[in-house]
Amino acid sequence: MKTKRINKAYPYLFLLPFFTIYIAFNLFPIIYSFVISLTKWDGVNPSVFVGFDNYIRLFTSDPLFYKSLWNTIVLIVIAIPLQLGCGLLMAVLLKDYFRKTRGAFQFINYTPNITTPVAIGLVFAILFDTRIGTVNQLLMSLGITTDYIDWLGQPFTAMAVVVLLLVWKYFGYMMVMFMAGLSGISDDLYESASIDGAGWWKKFTKITIPMLKDTFMFLITTSIIGGLQLFAEPQLLFSRVGGVTGGPDRSCLTSIWYMYDTAFKRFDFGYGAAVAYGLFIIILLFSSGNIRNIIKEED
Repeated sequence: MKTKRINKAYPYLFLLPFFTIYIAFNLFPIIYSFVISLTKWDGVNPSVFVGFDNYIRLFTSDPLFYKSLWNTIVLIVIAIPLQLGCGLLMAVLLKDYFRKTRGAFQFINYTPNITTPVAIGLVFAILFDTRIGTVNQLLMSLGITTDYIDWLGQPFTAMAVVVLLLVWKYFGYMMVMFMAGLSGISDDLYESASIDGAGWWKKFTKITIPMLKDTFMFLITTSIIGGLQLFAEPQLLFSRVGGVTGGPDRSCLTSIWYMYDTAFKRFDFGYGAAVAYGLFIIILLFSSGNIRNIIKEED
């Protein structure tokens, strides 16, 4: 009997290291950060309990938080459709026309997705540098422009560069996911459509896109959640051009960047934690609403 009890305990003993690490480095920080969000604390002096004052200030009297949220939404609305379009187009082209070299193209297009944000930010900062940037040099050599364009110094162009960076980095991931979805579509559907006289565009719009509905829903949902957590790429991109928080006129300030700046530059840890939880509430509301819509469509 004692041996059986010991054998039943073995699985829990094997799980103990995971739960210990999870509680110490995940669960405890999450709970403790919520406690911090209810205080005013600079990390040095004793914290002062303020209740929900930080949240009231966040949602009622902080225009910078709403600006950062608006910037994040604009980047998401522009970048994600471009990522989806480029990823789907590349996946279809590789499936239909580049079968022999598919592996090489997949590797090349997916590589930006696994490149570190530090390297990406540095490369794009050099490419779009006003004086020595490759883009300006190319445009001037082709006669398209006669003067240097301050890509990273103007709100509109700065946001355009961030969008380009996001599309370049993530469309390879979209391509891989779409290729996985395309592999589940039977070739018989395309053959039947060809017999009926359907062309490439007809098959693409009537077969490919409808059959990739679940893939689209997954990519859109995860991309929006990931987009709301955007931080590293714009922060590293503009840290090289004077380190202005949020870029020119704060046009590229994201919500996570604002949280980071509040907590770790201004040392207002209580309010920074409230910003993080405010964003968590927004993501939670979006995710739950999106999941309900998916469930309704399946019913």
